[in-house]
Amino acid sequence: MAACGGADEAAAAGQSLEQAASDPTASLMSLSVQDIYAGSYHQIDDESGNTLLLRASVPFTTGSLAHIARATLPVVTDSPSGESGLSDLVLFDLVKFEKSWGRWGIGPVLLAPTATEDALGAGKWAIGPAIGFVARSNKLMWGLFNQNLFSFAGDGDREDVNLSILQPIVNYSLPDRWSVGTSEMNFTYDWEKDAWAVLPLGVKLARLVKFGKLPVQFSGGYEYNLTDDYVAPKWTVNFSVKVLFPI
Repeated sequence: MAACGGADEAAAAGQSLEQAASDPTASLMSLSVQDIYAGSYHQIDDESGNTLLLRASVPFTTGSLAHIARATLPVVTDSPSGESGLSDLVLFDLVKFEKSWGRWGIGPVLLAPTATEDALGAGKWAIGPAIGFVARSNKLMWGLFNQNLFSFAGDGDREDVNLSILQPIVNYSLPDRWSVGTSEMNFTYDWEKDAWAVLPLGVKLARLVKFGKLPVQFSGGYEYNLTDDYVAPKWTVNFSVKVLFPI
């Protein structure tokens, strides 16, 4: 197993850096911090919340197979429950296949119960398949990413986790390394409730800048959740900084 990828490799694959920075399947080593502010909640009055999303992505190879591994750890700084701390860690390992039109990938995704308070996590271990594709032209990138999580262990007194998450991906490159597209909209279907738990619509504006040879993407976004049957953020705004590491 060997680490690989980076900003130079993404560009060599026929994908601009600003486009690759918004692509969850791109061969980029990156570290990002995203602040997500929820201004109000469905089913709860006069409440707000805030979460810092820490994410690291590392490309590597096993034999002839190219992978992208990603870890996402939410840190809740404010919530309607009054609790703060770590939420649950999500890991995935995507095996990627390059095509003339773009790429597709498949692999496992894991939810680990790392929450420091019961109200901040599911209390369950869950695993399932992840699959996605991204097609691209000179300026337009579009695709779909799907993750599925089914609990297999954890606190027996907590609800089982049986979720399917769909993330549509649309990104259009603008002059001066600006780009506009969909936010990280995670359409979440809860098989336990047999209903959509979250249906957000959102937009993101981003710009890639370089500090010396180090590329950094700055972005801001807005999402509105169309589903109001369950406790979930009604609307959110977010700001993120993603550092791309050429290796």
